[in-house]
Amino acid sequence: MAGGYQSTYLCLYQKQRKMDIQQIKITPDTYAPFHLAQGYRVGDFLFISGQTALDDEGNLIGIGDFDKQAQKAFENLDKVLTAGGSSLKNVVKVTIMLRDMSNFEKIVALRARYFSAPYPADTILEVSSLFSPDALIEIEAIAVASDAAEWKK
Repeated sequence: MAGGYQSTYLCLYQKQRKMDIQQIKITPDTYAPFHLAQGYRVGDFLFISGQTALDDEGNLIGIGDFDKQAQKAFENLDKVLTAGGSSLKNVVKVTIMLRDMSNFEKIVALRARYFSAPYPADTILEVSSLFSPDALIEIEAIAVASDAAEWKK
C-alpha cells in the first residue's frame, strides 16, 4: 500500500514538472538565415540568444564604432525580451562578449543605463571572434517573465 502512494505521488510530481517551451519570434527575424532562434521562453524563464548590432535587414551597423554597436545590441536584446513577455528589468543573468576588453568601462556605463538595481549577474568575456569579423559585441541573457517576476529585498 505504501508503494502505491509513493508511485501516485511520483506520477503527480512528474506531471507538475512539465514546462511549456515557446520559441520567441520577432519580425523581421534576422537570425532565420543562420537557423537560430532569437530565444525561448521555458516556463517563466527566457533564454535569449546572443544579440548583436544587426538592423532589421540583417546588416551589421556601426562597423568600427563600438558605441553604436553596443547600443544596437542592447536595443535588440530589449526587443526580444519584450516579444517573449519580459524586459531588461527582469534580466537575472547576462553574458557580454567583447572583441576588445578595452571597452570594459563603456560596458559598465551601458549596464547602468540599460539595467537597474538589483543588477543582473554578469560575465564579461573578451573573445577573438564573433559571427562577423566586424562585430564588436554580443549580449546573451536569461530573464524572468514579467508576469512571474517579484523582486524581493
